[in-house]
Amino acid sequence: MNRKQKINPRHVVLAILLVVVMLVFSARLVQYQVIDAKRILDQADTTGVRVATIKAARGEILDRYGRPIAVNREAYNIVFNSAYLPKDRINATINVLVQLLQSHGLEWVDTLPITKTTPFEYSGSQSQVDALISRLNLAHYATAQNCFDQMVKRYYLEGLDTQLQRTIMGVRYSMEQMDFSVSNPYTFAEDVTYEVMQVIKESSNLPGVDVEIVPVREYVDTDIAPHIIGSIGPIYAEDWQELKSKGYTYNDKVGKSGIEKAAESYLKGIDGKITYTLDGNGKIIDSKITQQPVPGNTVILTIDKKLQSVAQTELANLVNSLKATTNGRANAGSVVVVDVKTGDILASANYPSYDMNDYKTRYNELISNPAKPLFDRAFNGIYPPGSVFKPAVALVGLQLSKISPTERINCTRKYTRFEDYQPNCMGRHGNINVVTALSKSCNFFFYETGYRIGIAELNNYCRQLGLGVTTGVEVAESAGILAGPEFSKSRGLTWTLGNTIQAAIGQSDNAFTPLQLAMYTATIANGGTRNRAKLISEVRSYSLANVVKPKETEVLNRVEFSPEAINTVKEGMLSVTEDGTGSAIFKNYPIKVGGKTGTAEAPGGDHSVFIAFAPFDDPEIAVSVVIEHGEKGSLSGTLVRKIFDAYFFTQNEQYTEPDANSLLR
Repeated sequence: MNRKQKINPRHVVLAILLVVVMLVFSARLVQYQVIDAKRILDQADTTGVRVATIKAARGEILDRYGRPIAVNREAYNIVFNSAYLPKDRINATINVLVQLLQSHGLEWVDTLPITKTTPFEYSGSQSQVDALISRLNLAHYATAQNCFDQMVKRYYLEGLDTQLQRTIMGVRYSMEQMDFSVSNPYTFAEDVTYEVMQVIKESSNLPGVDVEIVPVREYVDTDIAPHIIGSIGPIYAEDWQELKSKGYTYNDKVGKSGIEKAAESYLKGIDGKITYTLDGNGKIIDSKITQQPVPGNTVILTIDKKLQSVAQTELANLVNSLKATTNGRANAGSVVVVDVKTGDILASANYPSYDMNDYKTRYNELISNPAKPLFDRAFNGIYPPGSVFKPAVALVGLQLSKISPTERINCTRKYTRFEDYQPNCMGRHGNINVVTALSKSCNFFFYETGYRIGIAELNNYCRQLGLGVTTGVEVAESAGILAGPEFSKSRGLTWTLGNTIQAAIGQSDNAFTPLQLAMYTATIANGGTRNRAKLISEVRSYSLANVVKPKETEVLNRVEFSPEAINTVKEGMLSVTEDGTGSAIFKNYPIKVGGKTGTAEAPGGDHSVFIAFAPFDDPEIAVSVVIEHGEKGSLSGTLVRKIFDAYFFTQNEQYTEPDANSLLR
């Protein structure tokens, strides 16, 4: 009798699992060979991926009321794409594009530091020349011609005429410098015309050449505050390694001066990324944006664009009118307007100035102009203050009880304290107190006050008032010069008591910037609080929705002057405009003004200097004016009055972006 064979449950489970696995395998095989066959074939032919950059828009710059100053617009850039540009056609492609651009009067990128015509010489900075020699592996003493000859071989330019060789090697060198590759397209030319863009788009004979639409910088009013706004430019070789680590590409533009440089970290956007998938022939078969670009932040300035325009126009008018009365000696100047309570710079104008459009096209002409239109006189020009220094001397004298508000000093014109040095006052003022001494600008009174104070104590307080020290403004500025033994020693000279009394009337070696004079005036006007001067009010996101850096007032120091000392000096400055040296301008002005005139001795003719604040009872703004060789300080008062007219009697409203379809009038 046969026994029934017992079935092992484990075998059953294994059999079922085997069947399931075979079914899954068969299903996947069908999917691979039938359903996904094309996709898998494409992937098999793919050589790799390329990640390219999507340029982020640079942040915009607005004035304190939201009026646009530096904005962005769309432009056409000619770009080389290494994935499609045959190596053996690079030189021919460059030649075609150069001829196209030349026919339209356009330029292309050429960073080669060698002159463009024979005889070839080095151009550009020494660091650029050194980088060229190093890249070509030549000796440090190699000439420009040596470099030229080496590049003819390096870029296969034999047989071409010399000028064409120089043109093509300029582009090839730039491409090499900027690491032209599949992942790093090269920008051949920027901001080309619509007509050129159309020619390239319609051409079938320019493989690897494309036109990209990119955001570019545009200045709304190209003559408004150029020294403050500054400029942007390409990344130079000497800066590349540092900026590369901060996320820049070689084709990026960076701030080179002014706010464009100072606010670079706020204005720079975060570039996006697009990933291209290439097939076996190197053609793009797929693309995907893997990181959206983030535009830079919006920088809102303290500048009032309308007040800035008035300051520039009226400064130019004043200088040109004084030219006629000074036989042409008065030919330059500046004016600065600041908020007394916050340190905000409301306007800062220079004459002569320049148009930002000319900065690129006429740079060599501007830099060689003897009138120095590129020089920011307001922040970096230093001038003897003359009698506008006297309020500081009066304050220190009163605070240290070297003089009192009621003490009278007898001005006999000649100051005779010293036997070997007896300077004269400009008048014979008799027995006068400090208020009258300020009003009449009596040198005798301040010779004596300066002598009593001494240079060490005087300079200690002057630094606290912001003279001889930087203001803290975001852009480049000069610290000025505070006259004294230390500075004299640096020049190999010995300080004397005669120097002390000259310093007390704003002469000797004293020299300050118009910005320092405005901030010093504001410190007196607000009772002794020295705020940091600033050009950036706040920073917001590109859409203005979010605050990145809030508005703030930074106090640098408080000068411990008694209310009596402050009020006495301010009373003297009021007297200047009501019955003193500035009364011809302000005697019947509807707002009370505190001021001080200065006629500062300088080689080539006296400078005209004026400081003022208003309203007297509750000061809002302070102004300083310096006209080089403008002679009498009172002559600058007309410009101060124009500034006050524009500020107090002109309405300012918050700027509203116009509708896209509205007509701007």
